[in-house]
Amino acid sequence: MTAPTAEVEDASANWAKARAGVGDRIFAGGALAAGLTILAALAGVFIFLAIKGASGFTKPAEVYGPHAESFLGYVVPLLVGTFTASIIALIIAVPLAFGIALVISHYAPRWIAAPVAYVIDLLAAVPSVVYGLWGAFFLAKKLVPMHVWLHENLGPIPIIGALFGEPNPAGRSVLTAGIVLAIMILPIITAITREVFSRTPRLHEEAALALGATRWEMVRMTVFPYARSGMVSAVMLGLGRALGETMAVTMVLSVGFDLSWNIIATSSPTSIAANIALKYKERSADLLNVLVATGLVLFLMTFLVNFMARWIVGRSERRMAK
Repeated sequence: MTAPTAEVEDASANWAKARAGVGDRIFAGGALAAGLTILAALAGVFIFLAIKGASGFTKPAEVYGPHAESFLGYVVPLLVGTFTASIIALIIAVPLAFGIALVISHYAPRWIAAPVAYVIDLLAAVPSVVYGLWGAFFLAKKLVPMHVWLHENLGPIPIIGALFGEPNPAGRSVLTAGIVLAIMILPIITAITREVFSRTPRLHEEAALALGATRWEMVRMTVFPYARSGMVSAVMLGLGRALGETMAVTMVLSVGFDLSWNIIATSSPTSIAANIALKYKERSADLLNVLVATGLVLFLMTFLVNFMARWIVGRSERRMAK
């Protein structure tokens, strides 16, 4: 009975290995297909934008409107508006998101951390148009006194005073748009960093505390180095959301094409996405090519920002490995 039993067991083991091998191959093929589909979608978007927008770079001056005579003069103010609002959003949201994620993962008791995390995650479910209405009709009015204070107290200071020129009496400025964007990207950055912080090996944290480190020193020496790549990825995802946001910026910002660094100005450059949304219905065939060309510029700039972020993360990881 021993020999047949051994043969049956060997046959069962071989059958299990063969089935596991088939499952592994199916999973590997599905993962590869998913990755190739994403790359194909990105390539398709790029090809479409390049073909439809190629002629938008060389249109006659009258197509670009009264504020520009060339595509460069048309797109530069839009790029300034896009990145100014996004940078303001990151300056506000990133420290706040990291602090909230750290409190939830390492400081707050569970009965407080869970509801706070749930409320922060709910912010991601609020539609952009709701943020836009709130920013345009409530927040902007509340920020008017702050605009006046910034102009009166920081405006006379050399260099940085250029950021706080004559304020918008309605409060609908790039600064207001940046604050709205900061609230919109806060749940994305918080959720990712909270998850990364919680994945820090417990042994590392306990070893740091056993060596006499304070709670903050433990976080600085173990949590932050372990979570560095995830933190950068979270910031880049938030930046991508801010760069591509359309409705909230369109509703909050007073549209203009004047190239100005004044973040509380009456008329500020709008973002590329908001400009496309504003002009799309009224576009002619030539203007449509120009709008698609600006979309191509935004696509390339977003890709470049993410590529540089991944390069920085990879470089830091290689340096830590040494």
